Amino acid sequence: MWVIFALLSAFFAAATSILAKIGIEGINSNLATAIRTVVVLIMAWGIVFITGTQSGITSISQKSWIFLVLSGIATGLSWLFYYKALQMGEASKVVPIDKFSVVISMVMAFVILKEAITVKTIIGGIFITIGTFVLIL
Repeated sequence: MWVIFALLSAFFAAATSILAKIGIEGINSNLATAIRTVVVLIMAWGIVFITGTQSGITSISQKSWIFLVLSGIATGLSWLFYYKALQMGEASKVVPIDKFSVVISMVMAFVILKEAITVKTIIGGIFITIGTFVLIL
């Protein structure tokens, strides 16, 4: 089931890039990011309340709070830089560089999370890296 969710994530991430490129025309990229963030905030909390999971907020550990806040900061910075890059550059060049985050995430998973390094992940990471550089050169 996780594969279906991952594919849906990829589809909507692709749609995000194209919709954003069209939407930021003539708008400050930071303002566009703020508008997008408000929409995401409303959607996320809406889902929490629709599913009735808001009561779980009191059981979140301090460690989880810290890392979720740090993740939120990283997401915000990523979106701000992404929108600025998308506004200035071609989507077909900005998006592959942004998706290079896959390789960076893999390396961080190996180093920080101590996930197993396999031949498949190394080969996949190499292909993604090559593909990224081929598309942007």
